[in-house]
Order: sequence, then structure tokens, then C-alpha cells
Amino acid sequence: MTLLGVSDVGVSFGGHTVLEGVTFSVQEGARLGVIGVNGVGKTTLLRVICGACAPDSGGVYLAKGKTVGMLPQITDLSEKGGEALLAYMEEAFPQLVKTEKELDALSHSITEAAERGEHDRAASLSASYDLLSARFAQQGGATFRARCRSMLVRLGFPEEMHLRRISEISGGQHTRLALARLLASEPDLLLLDEPTNHLDIDATTWLEEHLAAYPKTVMIVSHDRYFLDRVTDHTLRLSHTRAYLYKGNYTAAKEKQEADEASLERRRREQMKIRARIEANIAFQRRCGQEHNFVTIRSKQKQLDRMEKIEKTVDERSVRMRFEQSGESAANVLSVRHLRFGYDPAHPLFSDVSFDVRRGERVLVLGPNGCGKSTLMKLLSGHLVPDGGCMEFGYRVEVGYYDQEVRGLDPNRTVMEELHASFPGCTELEIRSALALFLFGADEITQTISTLSGGERARVLLCKLMLKKVNLLILDEPTNHLDIASREALEAAVAEYEGTVIAVSHDRYFIDRTASRIIELCPTAEDGIIDYPLERDEGAYTAYTRLRALSEAAEPTAPQKEESDAKRRYEQQKKERADRAAEKRRIEQAKARAAALEAEIARLDEALAQPENAADYVKAAELCRRHDEAEEELLALYEQIMD
Repeated sequence: MTLLGVSDVGVSFGGHTVLEGVTFSVQEGARLGVIGVNGVGKTTLLRVICGACAPDSGGVYLAKGKTVGMLPQITDLSEKGGEALLAYMEEAFPQLVKTEKELDALSHSITEAAERGEHDRAASLSASYDLLSARFAQQGGATFRARCRSMLVRLGFPEEMHLRRISEISGGQHTRLALARLLASEPDLLLLDEPTNHLDIDATTWLEEHLAAYPKTVMIVSHDRYFLDRVTDHTLRLSHTRAYLYKGNYTAAKEKQEADEASLERRRREQMKIRARIEANIAFQRRCGQEHNFVTIRSKQKQLDRMEKIEKTVDERSVRMRFEQSGESAANVLSVRHLRFGYDPAHPLFSDVSFDVRRGERVLVLGPNGCGKSTLMKLLSGHLVPDGGCMEFGYRVEVGYYDQEVRGLDPNRTVMEELHASFPGCTELEIRSALALFLFGADEITQTISTLSGGERARVLLCKLMLKKVNLLILDEPTNHLDIASREALEAAVAEYEGTVIAVSHDRYFIDRTASRIIELCPTAEDGIIDYPLERDEGAYTAYTRLRALSEAAEPTAPQKEESDAKRRYEQQKKERADRAAEKRRIEQAKARAAALEAEIARLDEALAQPENAADYVKAAELCRRHDEAEEELLALYEQIMD
């Protein structure tokens, strides 16, 4: 069944056409990946589908009764700052919360009716309560709060954070919180715009597994090729305002695209030969100049006009880069011993990290969000000073640093001025040529840094890094903000680089193609790290996951850390409140049931007093049996109420 239809959609901004004639459909249960270079209109397409942006032409059609939920790239929940994380999650279920309140009100009314002796009303309210309670349970009322808590934990919010206010978490955590809420609500069409941007590898792996089992339809914009390969079964490629739909994941779609383009190029060349022969024939007929020649010319010209010309495929512009060494460094590039650092001295991020890096190694530093990977890069690059321990660089080591937050650029300078200020010895032609490799044309180089997108700023920083010519690259999430083509160019440049690389990345394709060694920050391990030297006969990330699984299987299960007194008190108080509420509901339900049984017994007494029933021994026996059962159940309820 078709869930979504997009028909001839066109969108323009300020005279610039972003989408034109975009047409495709999505079947229910499909997992569609949307790819394309930065600025091609992927986010715009999602906004059109969810109704946040009206198209200039065409339309979007959603199956009747289906819901749509979208996660934007950047989520700002500042207006919800006073709410607790768990309360924000529960707002995704307004109908269930409303029904829960109605059930509480009904329960209270039943108790009041029973206390006033209004047995018929209590029985009627009890029946309504049972019906509403059954519907509440059928809609997931018994599990939605547990689902909210579980989703928060899965996406990096441990239980001790659930009652924290949204104003106390970071911007990246805002996006993760919005993702948790969206996944918990399970819309029929789930639209995700770069969902892995603020997730570590473990959280991304969990999200892959969750989406693979998601019972509804998913549409994902992402530059994470590993993620797309594991989640999607269809791929929509946006290119030059148009859309091309392929069956299969990213890798399958790329192979099909390349095969289609190769086939089209063969057909184009064959057509060029045919057209050349026809045009040569027309030229020959013109030289002959006879009447029958002009008949032939008209016929051949019509043949040319009817022939639909196959245009050459226009390649997407892609970044080109190459990192060159400034000179060979010493064999021992870096020695780190007992490194300690913490933004809060009482709670250090790491306290005893030690490792060495040798010339030519490509070391990838991994670990969960918050473990200190980016902080370690800032320490190594000299942007932070350690609280303890030491770092010693080898002879002739020259460092170049890429900051994932793309700082170090003057927002008031133009792109050209920024590079001139950093490299005064370079000529204007050299700088323009370097910027051209990173897709900055004559108009773009006059833009100020403050007006650039995240991807454009990343390209400026990479261009500066290329011009700097160092023998040690320290890269903190260098693939962030880059589209797939730019990531591939960066991977190729790092792979060809003859110097040493220390990098942090969650991009598993980048890890696979570049790493020769992986270090995982782990405060409980010796030297504060787990070192994974890799073999070159398999992908680096693949080898890392295999070695990590073997290491975890070999270790005995670590004892759980003792909970803090405050957390235990909170959990105990929460349990006591829940027990009291459950006991209150039990008593109220028992009173309501008792009232209903009392009314039933009264009706049975009246029925037994009727002469016609007394004369009918079978019916009288049945009434007596039911009377005894009701009295027995009523006595048991009285005992519960009195306890």
C-alpha cells in the first residue's frame, strides 16, 4: 500500500530553484534513505512532506489517517527549559495522559458514590471505568511511561537525569531528547534529518537496530554511509533539482547509479556517431545541390530533429584535497603519560591516560559521548592545559588541528581575508586555487565567515589545514558537516597522507578507510585506554568490533556500582508512592465492586420473593446459587476494605 506520494514538487528560494518536478512514492513499511550534496534540497524535501514548507508547485499526498513526525537537524527546546526530561517525553502521548486523568476522576467518583450509598450509580461508574481502563491498556497506557524511560536511557540519558530540567542539558542533547520522544511516539511516517549527528557509535548502533525493526515507515536524510547501508532498503538521490529513486541501500544505489551513468554515456557516444554520420550526409547532399538532394536533406534533418539528444551527465561538484608533510618527524611522534584533566577538578574526565604514537600511524580515538575524546584532542593540540601528567612531542613534529566546532575562524573576515591572514606568504592566485579545490568560487570567497553554513566553514578549515603542511594531523570529528562526496575526498586525502594522524570520529566508513590503530578511552582499564592494534586484511571498524567483542567475552562480568544514597532514597520513595497509589486504587475498586454486589444481592432477594420464581425450583436454585456466590465475594471484599 502506498503511504506517501510526492507529485511534481517544485521549490524555489529567492529565484534559486532547489527542487523541480520531484516525483516519487513510498510504500508502507519502506525505509528510504535520502542522499545528495549539501544544499541540494534534502531538508527542504522533508519539510515539504511534513507540511512545514509549502511547495511552489506540485503536491504531497499522505494515506488517510496516517501520522507524520519529523526530527530536524538542530532542535532548540529552550522554550521547554523548565520541564523535566521525562515530562517532556510523556507529552508525546496526550491522549493517554488525558485518559489516565479521566480514570483517576472516575475512580474518585466511584468511591464517593459508594460512600453515599448510591449503589446503582457506583455500579454504572464502575462499568464505565472498566471499559475506559480496557481501552487505555489496549492503546499502550500500561507501558508508555516505561517506553519513555527506556528510550531516554538508550539515547544517553541515564535514570538520574530523567528529572533534570531541559535548560540544564546541551544543544546536542536537545536533539537527542527530541529523537527519543519521536521514536517513543512511533508516527506512521518517521522523517529523520541527520539523526546520528549527536550520537556516539554505541547509540548509533542501537538506533540502526531499532529502525531495522521499526514497524512503520522511515525516511532518513543522512551522510552516514554505514548507517544507510544497515537501515535503508530504498534510496532517493537528489541531484540538480531532480530526484532519482533506487531500490536498495546506499551501496546498491551507488552501484546502480554508476551503471546507469555508464550506460547513458555509451548511448550518448553512440548517438553522437549516428548524428555525425547524418550531419555529414546532409553536408554532402548540400554540396551536390540537385533537387532530389534537397528532398534527402529535409528527410535527414527531420530524422535529426526527431532524435532526442542524450546530454552528457553533469557531475556533482566535489571537494579535492591533498595533505602534504612539512618534513619527516622523529620516529616517536608523541608520548602521553598519566594525563589528567577535568573541567570540574572534583570530577575529572580522565585521570591516568598513557599511550605512545609512532610516525606514520593513523590512530582513531573512540569512546562514548562525554568520555573526553574531544577534550583529549584539545589537550594534544595545545588548546587546553592538563591538570596533571605530561605530553611530549618528538623532534620536528609540527601539528595541525581540526576543531569539530569549527572555531578558529574570524566571523568578520571574508573567506579570502581569512586565508590571507593565516598564510601571508601565499599569493592571491595560490589562495584562490586552493579555495577552488574546496568549491569556493569568485562569489563565495567574498562572503564573510559569519554567513557561511556549517559545511562551508568546515571546508574553509580543511583548506587552511591543507595549506599549513604539517606532519601530525589532529582531527576532531572531521566528517561532521560534510556531504558524502566531501567525506570520500577527505578519506582519500588522509589515506594518502604520509604523516601521522590522531583523530576522533563516529563515522565508521572513515574509521574503516583510515585507521591503522584504535584507542578506546576507558577509565577502568590500565593506562586509561584499551589499545586495539589492527590487521590490514580487514576494515578497521570491523576489526575493532570483533576484537572488542572478544575482549568483553573474555572478561568476567563487572559488579554493578553501588547506587548512591540519594538515588536509593529516591527509588524507595517512588516505590512507596506507587504502592500507596496502587493500594488506594485497589480499595476504591473493591468499594465500587462491593456496591455493585450489594445492589445485585438486593435484586436477587426481590427475585426470590416473587411467587412465580419460588414455584420454579430450577430457577430458584439458580438464583440461590448466584446469591451465595455474590455474598461470598462480598464478604471477601469487606475483608480487603477493612484491612
